[in-house]
Parts: sequence; structure tokens; C-alpha cells
Amino acid sequence: MLRITPRLLILAVSTLLAACGGGGGGGGSAAPAPPPATGFAAGTFEPSTQFRNRCQNPRSGNFPDVQGSTEDENNWLRSWSNELYLWYDEIDDQDPAAFSTAAYFDLMKTNAVTTSGAPKDRFHFTIPTDEWVARSQSGVSAGYGAEFALISASPPREVAVAFTDPGTPASVQGLSRGARVLEVDGVDMVNGTDTDTLNAGLFPSDVGEVHTFVVQDLDATTTRTISMTSAQVTADPVQFERVFNTASGVVGYLFFSTHIAPAEVQLVQAMSEFATAGVTDLVVDLRYNGGGFLDIANELAFMIAGTAASGQVFDEIQFNDKHQVVNPVTNETLAPTLFHEVTQNFSGPAGQPLPVLNLNRVFVLATGDTCSASESLINGLRGVGVEVVLIGETTCGKPYGFYAFDNCGTSYFSIQFRGINAQGFGDYADGFSPETGAQIQGTTVPGCYVLDDFDRPLGDPQEAQLAAALGYIETASCPAASVNGAPRGLAVRWPTQTGEQTLSKPWQPGAVVRR
Repeated sequence: MLRITPRLLILAVSTLLAACGGGGGGGGSAAPAPPPATGFAAGTFEPSTQFRNRCQNPRSGNFPDVQGSTEDENNWLRSWSNELYLWYDEIDDQDPAAFSTAAYFDLMKTNAVTTSGAPKDRFHFTIPTDEWVARSQSGVSAGYGAEFALISASPPREVAVAFTDPGTPASVQGLSRGARVLEVDGVDMVNGTDTDTLNAGLFPSDVGEVHTFVVQDLDATTTRTISMTSAQVTADPVQFERVFNTASGVVGYLFFSTHIAPAEVQLVQAMSEFATAGVTDLVVDLRYNGGGFLDIANELAFMIAGTAASGQVFDEIQFNDKHQVVNPVTNETLAPTLFHEVTQNFSGPAGQPLPVLNLNRVFVLATGDTCSASESLINGLRGVGVEVVLIGETTCGKPYGFYAFDNCGTSYFSIQFRGINAQGFGDYADGFSPETGAQIQGTTVPGCYVLDDFDRPLGDPQEAQLAAALGYIETASCPAASVNGAPRGLAVRWPTQTGEQTLSKPWQPGAVVRR
């Protein structure tokens, strides 16, 4: 979830961060000299502001950093987590002088598990602040412009291209959905043991990295070798939409990959076209949408529901028991967030009325990569009585959010709040599961278990998940395969279990609040 106003999942506004002790990403007056060492007393915490911006390696330029130490940075993490972490009382308090900052941050979370046995907090991560700002505000990140799906992350592995963004290194090389990756930098993808090389090639961390791949395109009988150089890639969050004229009416299909700022104007355009076309049913493809700004999800939900959502609560965020009245980041009084009926100034002018479809149900295509703000869309709509029919797999299970906090050039993402809908529901830590299927793990909702189909393009009415949605619209029933399973798997949920021969895709930001 990403949110922009009173919701936060990840805060992208540096001035807000600075105001809350997050360190700000540009500007601000110089902080005072570092305080003397305070020593460590378990259970005793100084205010996080005492250690804010005191850095082992201060940034030069227009930043509030001053010379400090690793212990200062760790003390900030310790106090900040005690103040804001949703499960602060489940953290094992340890001496900040005994760890590197990266290792210490990894300790600042709960070790509890969900009902299914999964870690309760699987969403604890960091990212360099400059990368986070570029990614959240402009959709820019280092990579090839290809989404790789780990159909099987352990030997015998299977890795397929899920989709590519236009104008990127991947699209220039002719990669498209369904292509299988067979080799990376000389290492066998299927059974190779050098997972460091495989991971480094699939998921480059920096711009300018050159990696070689052996791939087999969909329907090809031979392989080909390509070389790709990682670049600053700009995501295209709403690549395309389709309209299908069916016996039951006009059906709209929307592929939506991430809740980032540029999505606002694209979603408004797509929904305007659907309204003009007279769409009576809508399929929103969120199978690779890991989240983003909650306010984008809020806008989309209103455009789907229209009149039914007007003046109603989209969601309400709840912090830990230290902050039950006032938002500790914005200092605003906590109150439910209503559905947005106008644009919020993400990528277009603020205050413009949103187009609406006035639908009483919506179909969502999902996998384990459907996370955070995508799940809040589902939960928010269900809260006002809109039927959500889930086609695909169990979603990732992230009813939580955070503000991004910058300190010393690193943006920290630590769970700070949970979200509930208008009916007070937000307990889906094991995800949403389609009720008809072989893999019910989380909260059940109407729908069909259908595995991702990498053998057909997205938007193809014969592609398994979209075909199941169109079939459900016609017959109100699921395909037989949704009960018995299907021969091919889908993108695994992240992060994967670690292991010597297991690939692990880097975790990406989920819900963020920006206002």
C-alpha cells in the first residue's frame, strides 16, 4: 500500500519525513553535534530525534546529515521502531553498539507468525533514498524493463518473462511474455547451483550492468543468446486496456502493474474510455501489482464503484497502541479516509472529478505478487458492498503499511499501521483466496483458482485467467481446472524461502502513504 495523505504505507514526501524524525531527503537546517554515548539499557529509549541524521558517512550537499557513528544510526532505528513499529512490543531489544546498521535493522521486527505459519512481518526492507524517490515519483528503477516470473524458484527451475515495458532494454531485445530464461551469464537456469550469478543477472542492482542470457521465445523451437545492459527504466503502470463485446454486455479489461504516481492520469484516461464504451463488467489485472500509493488504489476504487462509494469510508489506518488518536507522522487527528472523488495531484491537476463506472462487482486477476495497495483495493471495495470476484491465486497478504523514512541516505520501510475497511475488516495477513480452488490459504472471496498462463499474451481472451473471468461473467461458474489445479505454476510470492539453490527476487515497496 502506498498512500498519500492520511494514509501511509510508504511516505514519499521528504518534508514529512523530516518532520517526523525520518531524516528528509533534501534541505533542512544542520543538526546539532552528536550527543555523548548513552550506553544501552534494555527497555529504556531516548527520543529518536536525538539520533536523527547523525551518520557514520554523512552525505555532502543539501542534506541535514552531520557526523555521527554507526551506533547513532542504530540508536535512531531502535528508538524510531519503538515509537512507530506496529508490533514494537514484539521486538527483541538488543544493544545497538553490537551490530552493523543493516544487521540491526533486520532485528527491528517481530518474529511472530500468521495462522498459516508464515512470518507475520515479511515486508521489512530498505532501499537507497535516491532510488526510492525516483521509483515512487517517476516509476524509474534500475533494470531491463522485464518482469521475470519464477514459476519454479528451486531446481528444476523455470523462469518466464511475465511482461515487458515498452522502450526498455528487454523490449529492444524482443523479449515478450512467455519467453523462458535458460541460462544467465553461463550458468544453467534449470539446475545450476550458482544462484548468486543467476540472481545478479535477473535482478541487477545498479545501472550499467551487462548480463548475457540464453532464452527460448514462446512457440520457438530454438534458443537465442542476448546481452542486456541494465538501465534506468521507467515503468508504464497501465500499459493497455481492452473492451470485449460479449453476450452479457461490454466487458472492460485493464492491465495495471503498479500504484505509482504516473498511474493516476493513465487510470483516469482508461476509465473514461470504459465509461464511454458503456462497460457493464470490469476485469482489473493486478497479478504483478505489488502495491504503491494507497491513494491511487482509493481513486481506482471510486472510479469502479461510483455512486455506491460516494461519501463512504475507503479505509481507516490504525497505529500501535501509543498512537490511537493522532497520526504520529503527520500529527493529524486519526479519522477514516473517504473514497476520493477527485484527482489527488499525483500526475495530473488536483481536484478534477473522477470518471465512474458505477459497477456493483469487479473481477480481479491475482497471484502471490498481488500485494498491499492492490489488496486494499479489494478490501476497500468489499467494505462498501461491491462484490470482488478473485480469479487466480491467493494474494500476498499485506494489510499493513508504512511511511518511508530516510536517515543518512537510506529509506527504511517498517510496518507502522494496519488498514481496515468500512466494515472494520482488515485481517487478511494470509491474503485473499478464491473460494473455488485447491489452494485456499487466506480469507476466501468469490472466485476461481486459476494458475497464471505464460503461454498466451496478457489481454488475450484465451489466456487462462482472463478466459476464466469472461467465462464467469457468462455462466457464474469456474472452469473445471480451477478445482483440480493446472499443469503450470505462477509467479511465486516474495520473498521466497531462502536456500542454497533457490532464487529470490528482491522485495519491492508495497503500500505507501504520501500525503
